[in-house]
Amino acid sequence: MAFNPPAKMVALVGNAGVGKAKLSVFNLLLRGFMAGAYIAIGAALCTVCITGIDTPGISKLVGGAVFPVGLIAIVLTGMELFTGDCMIVPMAAMMKKVTWGAVMRNWVWVYIGNLVGSLAYAYIMVLGPFVSGQSDGSMAVNAFGMTAVGIAAGKILGYKAVGAMGLWSCFLKAIGCNFLVNIAILLAITADDVIGKFFGIWFPIMAFVSSGFEHCVANMYFLPAGKFLCDLHPSVIAEKGGLLMANGGLSWADVWLWNLIPVTIGNIVGGFLFIGVTYFLMFRKDLPAE
Repeated sequence: MAFNPPAKMVALVGNAGVGKAKLSVFNLLLRGFMAGAYIAIGAALCTVCITGIDTPGISKLVGGAVFPVGLIAIVLTGMELFTGDCMIVPMAAMMKKVTWGAVMRNWVWVYIGNLVGSLAYAYIMVLGPFVSGQSDGSMAVNAFGMTAVGIAAGKILGYKAVGAMGLWSCFLKAIGCNFLVNIAILLAITADDVIGKFFGIWFPIMAFVSSGFEHCVANMYFLPAGKFLCDLHPSVIAEKGGLLMANGGLSWADVWLWNLIPVTIGNIVGGFLFIGVTYFLMFRKDLPAE
C-alpha cells in the first residue's frame, strides 16, 4: 500500500487547507450541507442499530461500528466537515499559506452548512423511519424513535442535571472526540489508496463513538431529532419519564447551552490545539519542498 511519511502528511494537510480556504461561500455551504447529511446518516444508522441492545458495552460497540460511514463518505467525496476543518485550515494558516481570517470564514460557513444538512436529515428520519402508522390512522413514535429521544435527552438533560460539572464533562468529551476525528483525517491523508483511507478513518471514529465522546455535527442531528419527536408526539415525554418529565421535554435553549456550544468549543480545542498545533510544531522543520 502507498504510504505518506509524517512530514509529508503534515504538508499535505496544509495544502488541503489552502484549497478549503479558497472555496466560495456557496461551495462551502453546499459541501457543508452534504457533510452534515452524511454525518447524520451515520448517526441515524447508529440509532437504529443499537435499538433493543440492553448490554451497554455491546450497544456502544455496535453504534461505533456503523457510525464511520459518514466520515468515510465525506473524505472520499471531498465534502466539508467543521470538525475536520478545525485542524486542516489552521494548519495552512500556521504555514502562512492562508490568513486567520480565511480560517474563520471557512469555519463559519461550513458550520452553518453542516447544521442545515443535519437538520434536513433529522426531518427525514423523524417523519420517516422513526414513526409507524397505527390502526386508527395516526402516526406514533416507534422503538427506533424512542431510542432517538433517549439519546437526545441523555446528551442534554444529563449534563443540565448536574450544572457546571455537566458542562465541564461535555467539554472534555468534545476534546476527546475531535482528537480522534482528526487522527482519522491524518490517517486518511497518510494513505494513498481507498482501502487504506477506509480503515484509517474507521478505527478512530469507531473509538470515539464507542467511548461516548461528543461531536458537534453529529449532535446537530441527534438533538434536533429528539426535539422534533417530542414536539410532534408529546406523549413520548411521559413514556420516557425521568429527566424528560422533570424538564417538561426539550427546549432549543437546552440544545445549545447544554450541548452544542460547549461541544463546539471542545471540538475546536481537540482538533486545532491537540492535533493541528501539535503536529505542526513536531514536523514544521521537516516539511518537504513544495
